[in-house]
Amino acid sequence: MTDITSLSALDLSAAIHDRNFSCREVMAACLDRIAAINPKVNAIVSLRDSDALLDEAGVADAELEAGRSRGWMHGLPHAVKDLSEAKGLPCVFGSPIYRDFVPDFDDIQVERIRAAGAIIIGKTNTPEMGLGSHTYNSVFGPTRNPYDPTKSAGGSSGGAAAALALRLVPVADGSDMMGSLRNPAGFNNVVGFRPSVGRVPALGNELFLGQLAVNGPMGRTVRDVAALFAVQAGYDERDPLSLPSEDFSIDPLPDLSGARIGWLGDYKGYLPFEDGVLELCRQSLTVFSDMGCHVEDVTQTFEMGRLWESWRVLRQFLVAGGQKADYADPEKRAFMKPEMIWEIENGQRLSAAEVHAASGARSDWYRYLCDLFSAYDFLILPSAQVFPFDVTLDWPKAISGRMMDTYHRWMEVVIGPTMAGLPVAAMPAGFGGNGLPAGIQIIGRPRADRAVLQAAAAYEARTAWLGRLPIFDV
Repeated sequence: MTDITSLSALDLSAAIHDRNFSCREVMAACLDRIAAINPKVNAIVSLRDSDALLDEAGVADAELEAGRSRGWMHGLPHAVKDLSEAKGLPCVFGSPIYRDFVPDFDDIQVERIRAAGAIIIGKTNTPEMGLGSHTYNSVFGPTRNPYDPTKSAGGSSGGAAAALALRLVPVADGSDMMGSLRNPAGFNNVVGFRPSVGRVPALGNELFLGQLAVNGPMGRTVRDVAALFAVQAGYDERDPLSLPSEDFSIDPLPDLSGARIGWLGDYKGYLPFEDGVLELCRQSLTVFSDMGCHVEDVTQTFEMGRLWESWRVLRQFLVAGGQKADYADPEKRAFMKPEMIWEIENGQRLSAAEVHAASGARSDWYRYLCDLFSAYDFLILPSAQVFPFDVTLDWPKAISGRMMDTYHRWMEVVIGPTMAGLPVAAMPAGFGGNGLPAGIQIIGRPRADRAVLQAAAAYEARTAWLGRLPIFDV
């Protein structure tokens, strides 16, 4: 590993601005590492021409020499998740339907990342239309786990997380509807952050109804994540639900002593877990105890089956609406994977009364969590119910003998924060006896994004898991 690619994003930014490394040297090191490692994992797709990228890096160097910096990301190589549009690059969405789609515009977060000085080098792989927490598709194939290439990198931000773990990029953007910033963070031993709804504005068709999915940052340190988040976040009139900018910086020595921590675990036996996952994640509570936090199990009273049904209805309602035109075209429908068709056809059968009832259940869940936050400052959950699984599977069909009745039931542990629109940091919990990583979710109060990042930074400072590198090196 070269010195350049091993640096954190903020340290690399400082080195560029101090002229310890030129932007061209940074780009060359990044491209060399991608050439050596990416074919083994398939994290980055639609990679741009290397000469063009080196030329852009040279322009960035000339700007610095003239005393102009566009921001802290000036000259940093960046790959955009292939669910966000980046002008001039293919945006495939993991679907053969969009194999040839090249947008002439940037999504809002991509605009901001470019404006902060980043050089867009390509895209990161994702499952078809982002559906499923396992990154594979018929266009680019699967993304493999950096800690065991026979296993899944998770998803839908699996390409982003694997690229980070392998030091192919300094930071990464992702998105999260059903744990897509959290599951891959745990599977790849990196940091993911699902912001509060409205923090990161986005373009889209469901401007007022699309309140399940969010864009957010991933990184190898919490401070890198907070820095990218500050670039992504802030009001934009094109997204009517977007929130104003705030200060998301991390204190030098974040202090969590005295914080009240509630462990949700498996919701009192409601969720099945692969052997070793729950136990490993529960051990992370000792980190909080050692910081002087008050840690206890939460007494679970909400009917979790009702939350799942609400989730299923609202997700199918949104997916069916968003994919209506493609589904209506028989030629395009023939390219859709079965899980996509299942979502759309179920969504098309929903009545307005069913959607309204699901929204009511979601509101009850939000109120329930607000009550919990009168007793706790943060809630802790595992970020997945299984360790990284066989990359050739489409999805886990059973957990500890319990059959999974849908393609995404095995990830039910992540829907709680999504349904409440809460900020969540996904942090490593360590490695199982199988050598595979697992992670936890640190969940905060409504819109307490900075507090969650502070808690994650305090946790990071007292653990060493982020320093455990994948098996690949050059």
